Amino acid sequence: MRFFAPLALLLAVFGSAQAGAAEVNIYTTREPKLMEPLLAAYTRETGTKVNMVFLKDGLAERVAAEGTSSPADLMMAVDAGNLIDLVDKGLTQPIPSEILKAAVPAQLRGADDQWFALSWRARVVYAAKDLGVETITYEDMADPKFKGQICIRSGQHPYNTGLVAAYIAHHGTAAAETWLTGLRDNLARKPGGGDRDVAKDIVGGICRLGIANSYYVGLMRSGSGGPEQKPWGDGIDVELPTFRDDGTHVNISGVVLAKNAPNREQAIKLVEFLVSDEAQQIYARANYEYPVKSGVPLDPIIASFGDIKIDSKSLAEVVTYRKAAAEMIDKVGFDN
Repeated sequence: MRFFAPLALLLAVFGSAQAGAAEVNIYTTREPKLMEPLLAAYTRETGTKVNMVFLKDGLAERVAAEGTSSPADLMMAVDAGNLIDLVDKGLTQPIPSEILKAAVPAQLRGADDQWFALSWRARVVYAAKDLGVETITYEDMADPKFKGQICIRSGQHPYNTGLVAAYIAHHGTAAAETWLTGLRDNLARKPGGGDRDVAKDIVGGICRLGIANSYYVGLMRSGSGGPEQKPWGDGIDVELPTFRDDGTHVNISGVVLAKNAPNREQAIKLVEFLVSDEAQQIYARANYEYPVKSGVPLDPIIASFGDIKIDSKSLAEVVTYRKAAAEMIDKVGFDN
């Protein structure tokens, strides 16, 4: 449910079940419809009531303002940087769980157990079907042979600042600026639109290559994004680029435990459920994402991309270069 209620009303709503069944309260910046199948499964299995508040923005400010009276047990967000911001603002506490640490790879969780990924998506390359690309690296995208052939959304979008930050983490600031300048010079059009527009413009002949997220291909090819998008997804090949001598850059959706969680133990149990085989399969089907837990079957569309190796750089390290990445994007005039 989407609402922005005052604290007193939230306490009344969330507190109504405390005398009865167990409950967990979630604040999320992720669209609730993506979580509803998971939470419904958990309620059926355990009887625990899960209350969810959607906040398009201002999550940290909301929880900070509520202070020790905040009903929030868990906070969920897309992008590792958003989770780490919550940690840095002192709004979280560690989640002590061997189940979580066993399920979530080290580079997709905080070293201090303050945040954990629940699913992830890869920053991949969309390619025209007649291009014949078999393997490609992120470094290759700045090669002059691709001049005038690449489409991408705004460089300042978090998906792209994350990629540039990862490039800085791998190669340093000077090399990253050279690469970003080369990528800028290879653009077929001004950066803009969304990742699905990249596929649309490849099919439309505006460009030949693009950088975009993996899960959009599932939305397009399945028709979930709308029937008009299916030809865009079917009209492109998907390549899994890597950094040279490493893996594919990914970003996550994840969770933190609120510092003042009133239902702490129930909240931890819910997060442990979210990395179970059952829940991870729901993640894979509901939004065409990669499960964090190894061995869980992928959606067939995502599986068709082939085997993927996640970049070994910790997202916690990559996030430290976000500010430098954003400044560099402006410096080279990427979006101009």
